[in-house]
Amino acid sequence: MYTGMLHLHSFGRWVVLILLLIAIFKHLGANNRPYDRGDAKLNLFLMISADVMLLVGIYLWLAGPWGLQLIQNNGGMGGVMGDRVNRFFAVEHQVGMILAIALIHIGKAQGKKSMADSAKHRRTAIFYIIALLVILISIPWPFREVGAGRGWF
Repeated sequence: MYTGMLHLHSFGRWVVLILLLIAIFKHLGANNRPYDRGDAKLNLFLMISADVMLLVGIYLWLAGPWGLQLIQNNGGMGGVMGDRVNRFFAVEHQVGMILAIALIHIGKAQGKKSMADSAKHRRTAIFYIIALLVILISIPWPFREVGAGRGWF
């Protein structure tokens, strides 16, 4: 089951990234367009997909070799923090992704505020751009030391 969830998590990152990019470009290009149901639905789908990835990630962290077991096998947090790769998987990836998901939630909430539609679009785009940057930093890409040999999917 772990392998299947890992593949789901790896595939799901692309869903979140694509939805996030679509939402960013849609909100940046809104100009004076009203904040409509389409915007709200896209933001909702983005938030749901990010939340599902969080739940899958929590399972992977608890059940897999790169989370809780890694910490236990290295003598606690002190042993993990000394190695860059172990620290990334035991701490940095989770902290970054939780921060990014919080930013996605805050961005979605901007559409519910009572303000001009252009301000809603602008604020949502700002939170989504920051979330995108945090996500890109927190993914173990194959070209990084922490993702070497992992592949793109």
